[in-house]
Amino acid sequence: MANLDRLLQKKTKLKQQYKQLIEDAYNLRQTDHALSDFSEYQATKVLNKINKLKFMLRDSKLKAN
Repeated sequence: MANLDRLLQKKTKLKQQYKQLIEDAYNLRQTDHALSDFSEYQATKVLNKINKLKFMLRDSKLKAN
């Protein structure tokens, strides 16, 4: 169960990081396109990590039952 809690905490942290990166990309869109694109790219990488965690959490919940 402690492992599951750690995964949930990591997922929450990644979601916050994703939201911040998307907000930064939106704010930079009008002034610095390159930086905006980089922020979007980083957000995409974080979203990929979130999706992997979702899969792992779903799998671990199924094994627990």
